[in-house]
Amino acid sequence: MTFRRILAQSAVSDLHIAERWYSILFEGPPHARPMDGLLEWHLAPTFGVQVWRDADRAGRSCMVLDESDLDALAARLTAAGLAHDGPQQATSSRVLVLADPDGNRVVATGPSSPSGRQGARDGASAGADGAPVPQREHPGP
Repeated sequence: MTFRRILAQSAVSDLHIAERWYSILFEGPPHARPMDGLLEWHLAPTFGVQVWRDADRAGRSCMVLDESDLDALAARLTAAGLAHDGPQQATSSRVLVLADPDGNRVVATGPSSPSGRQGARDGASAGADGAPVPQREHPGP
């Protein structure tokens, strides 16, 4: 068996409100409406996001999306009126934490520094104090 595609999902209480919010986030309307109560954004050939009307589970979802330019994303979302606290440094990357109208968390992750370069000359990323944090060696296949 081989998994070939992934769709992250957020459960929402009001599909119309959610559609407006996610359309701002993903810079356009849903690409598909496969069934009543379901919206899909296809972000790449092998991954996307579903927004599903399910009032009982609304606000309990979380997804993490890798973004190449967190600062540009934050600026665009601010200009569009979506509230956030701006990109924050995490241990080995930066994150932009968002919450949709139901409170579902959408976390955009990106490079440790705004320029996309890692913090230290040896390839280590910077920790919360700015000091280099060595990366773990990953065993080969």
